[in-house]
Amino acid sequence: MVAQALQRPTLVLNRNWQPVNVASVARALVLVWNDAAKVVDPADYQLYDWENWSELNPRDDQPFIQAVSTRICVPEVITLTRFSKLPSATVPFSRRNLFKRDRYTCQYCHKRPRQDELTIDHVNPRSQGGGSTWENCVLACIDCNHRKADRTPKQAHMRLIVEPARPNWNPVYSRYETRYESWSKFISDAYWNAELDE
Repeated sequence: MVAQALQRPTLVLNRNWQPVNVASVARALVLVWNDAAKVVDPADYQLYDWENWSELNPRDDQPFIQAVSTRICVPEVITLTRFSKLPSATVPFSRRNLFKRDRYTCQYCHKRPRQDELTIDHVNPRSQGGGSTWENCVLACIDCNHRKADRTPKQAHMRLIVEPARPNWNPVYSRYETRYESWSKFISDAYWNAELDE
């Protein structure tokens, strides 16, 4: 149970309270212990250092970590005390992240079929030198993928809805699938709307 609690996600904000990462609870608590971050109470935005946080008693419905002589509340949000820049993390190119970037939508006809009815299309086909990159891959429904075949959109007389590009990092692209309602106070609607139900 302790290991499971330590692997839960924690939203990391920079000093300006902008989301910059999603870390494990274990990593978040290390940052708080080292005075590199403070825990944010999403209810009233109160900040806690390690001493104050470790003295709190968890509510009945609140997850906690059982230490030898105390229970430590599991933080959902922390803010860094020194870092104020915007995130520079890059989003790794992967099938999962491509589906998130394109919002599970065909980039040719704008339909949203089931996930298993979407394919990854190389805008410039591999047979014509196109690679598997953010700038050359899009989601396409099976019908559009067959229609385009081994041609460029121009050759197939098809138009892309949006030119493919590398997305900017936001919490949607973290490796954690779980997100908490409390995060919505710190993440703009644009970030939340970037992820659609699968």
